[in-house]
This record gives sequence, structure tokens and C-alpha cells, in this order.
Amino acid sequence: MTILIKETFFKMAGFGLPNFGQLTEAFKKAKQIQQDAQKLQDELENMEIEGKSDDEMIKVWISGNQLPLKVEVQENILNANKEQIEQNILQAIQKAHELSTTTMKERMNDLTGGLNLNLPGFDNSDS
Repeated sequence: MTILIKETFFKMAGFGLPNFGQLTEAFKKAKQIQQDAQKLQDELENMEIEGKSDDEMIKVWISGNQLPLKVEVQENILNANKEQIEQNILQAIQKAHELSTTTMKERMNDLTGGLNLNLPGFDNSDS
């Protein structure tokens, strides 16, 4: 009788353990997410995301992990002044970075099924 009362108390207090099948399923899902995360990491690493200035004089490519990969400069940029060249470079980098960040967030959201994982560097309020 004492055991039954203790058991009932713990269940009522929210201390009941999930059944073994639920735990097994949770571990399977966690393992699958881990495997998918590694695939995603590899995929992001191999992506080439292009950003270009408004006038397309400068193009930059970065990976899905935001690693700079290459830069292309139109030859006629040499006729522009220093400030315009700087602005073009900045625009291209910003656009590539924005697209890379958006791509990474979307892929992570697909991977986690929209779970709020509170990852550093990700604003979960817009997911």
C-alpha cells in the first residue's frame, strides 16, 4: 500500500517516467538529427553563394558556412572612384552574407522541424 501511494504521488507530482518506447523513439530521433546535421554541415561547406553589387561590377562568393571563396571584379571598375569601388565591394559582401545566413537558417529549420533550439547566432523569433 505504501508503494502504491508513493507511486501515485510521484505521478501526480509530475515525476512519472515516460515509457521505454518513448525514450527509445526520442533517442532514435536525436541520433537522426545528429546525422542530418553532419550532412547539412557538409552541404553548407560545399555551397557557393553569390553576392553582387547593385551595378554587378563586383561579385563575391561565400560558402553556406560563410567562408569567403572567391571574388570577381569587372575590368571597367578601374574607371570608378575609390568610394564607389569600396561601396561595390561592401554591397557584394553584404548580399552574399545575407543570402548565406538565410540559407543556413532555412536548412537548420528544415532539419529541426521548427524546434526552438535557441542556437547562438540565430534569432529564433523569426523562425
